[in-house]
Amino acid sequence: MKKLFLLTLTLLPALGFTQSKMSCCQVSSASSTEEFAQFSTDREFVQSHLDPIPFEYKSEIGRDVMIPAADGKEAHIYEFKAAKPTNNYIFVIHEWYGLNNYIKQESEKLYHALGNVNVIALDLYDKQVATNRDEASKYMQSVTEERAHSIINAAIKYAGTKAKIVTIGWCFGGGWSMQTSLLAGPQAAGCIMYYGMPEKDEAKLKTLKADVLGIFAEKDKWITPQVVKEFEENMQKAGKKLTVKSYNADHAFANPSNPLYDKESTADAYEISLAFLKARLK
Repeated sequence: MKKLFLLTLTLLPALGFTQSKMSCCQVSSASSTEEFAQFSTDREFVQSHLDPIPFEYKSEIGRDVMIPAADGKEAHIYEFKAAKPTNNYIFVIHEWYGLNNYIKQESEKLYHALGNVNVIALDLYDKQVATNRDEASKYMQSVTEERAHSIINAAIKYAGTKAKIVTIGWCFGGGWSMQTSLLAGPQAAGCIMYYGMPEKDEAKLKTLKADVLGIFAEKDKWITPQVVKEFEENMQKAGKKLTVKSYNADHAFANPSNPLYDKESTADAYEISLAFLKARLK
């Protein structure tokens, strides 16, 4: 099994490389998710994330659900069911801290903002929730592509063959938002990725059925403007629709616990994301 050196963030110090010496775009042997996972070995990347502030959250309508997965293990999701039967689904993929209360709250916020829709927050950490950045680094490195794919496919099966699925994720979850849309095949209706590692394999991109909204940060030292430019070029070659919105901000600017949190850019990106989602969940 391949260790999923998740995408959000540069190259192995053990090999003597640092982000300044080699860009993440120069790695050709690793998958995009593995590439992002390698950021967890970059101390600058780890230190750029503050430990999340403890936050109590309790929803009257959200519920934890365990669903069967093809690898024989159960998968954990947090679900908000639509008030009326609908085939519209939003899959939310957490950032590197895991499926914590912040992600659950954000999922409920989307649920209320978009009207009658099912929202499923996927848990790629199997109920492990990081309370600090060192735990987050460890959990992110422990993810394998095989297990992540099994969890995602279980959620797709749970939603049903008639489900129209849009995906959204941040950082680690930004890259996995794209991978989830790829796995959803013809059921994929839209993909939003916040400063996550894009898929670079043109052959894979050609199989993508969903339009993509990429939200990036111009000051990002990991998902750099060069990475974004390459993504735009690859999507164009693959004949896919990509909308890019870049802000004069730093990586993880939409995370309130980030010392470089940008409230204005976050609000603007949220409105753009809502418009994108609404247009694809008609």
